[in-house]
Amino acid sequence: MRRKLIAGNWKMNTTISEAVNLAADIKKIFGSRVIKSEILVCPPFTNLYSVSEVLAGSVIKLGAQNCDFHISGAFTGEISINMIKSAGCTYVIIGHSERRTLYGETDEMVNLKVKAALEGGITPIICIGETLDERNAGNTFSVLERQISKAYSGIETDNLNKLVIAYEPVWAIGTGISATTAQAGEAHLRIRQYLRDNYGESASDIRILYGGSMNEKNSSELLTLPDVDGGLIGGASLKPELFAAIIEASENLSDL
Repeated sequence: MRRKLIAGNWKMNTTISEAVNLAADIKKIFGSRVIKSEILVCPPFTNLYSVSEVLAGSVIKLGAQNCDFHISGAFTGEISINMIKSAGCTYVIIGHSERRTLYGETDEMVNLKVKAALEGGITPIICIGETLDERNAGNTFSVLERQISKAYSGIETDNLNKLVIAYEPVWAIGTGISATTAQAGEAHLRIRQYLRDNYGESASDIRILYGGSMNEKNSSELLTLPDVDGGLIGGASLKPELFAAIIEASENLSDL
């Protein structure tokens, strides 16, 4: 049984004091509860350690928004897996559409980062998704399959279930436009089938999150889909009451 994961991606938002207050508010709601879902927050690098101190002893986990694939060295401005691990992270987002489109991150770079994360004992959340032009051209599934194949290249079978995939249609990121339930369901089903067909039945245990403008209004409907195992939440994760509403929807729908 796949445990639902609700992950908040704070992106380039919050100063240290704002992040501490936001984390404290979320902890106040869920920190000591026995919950069926897994809760994750991913602040900016500068706020990771401060947030980790706030979340200590709670059920809420900490993740980073990106990483470099080198262990250390002359890579000014980059952050290694060991660095985010030392700040308290257990997850890292890799290949977010904003990293791909704005900063030229390639499928090959994503693969190197996934390998570095696994080597360092950090769970990667691998983001995949099509642009509006790719969807309109009928290439959605070929794009998703290529991105999975490249990200998984050279990964040992024993490590496959340690990976998390986040399907985020690029045209729905930060736009307030979410894929319809039918569109999200179709994409998640296709991803699940591709994983089983190419990596064996054990790939059925890989969690697939929806990451395209999930919010407190559409979360219940999206999380009802059999192949949607949680959400990668952007804007709504910056407002404790909205993030909490999505987590509650996950709790209500969880079989665990």
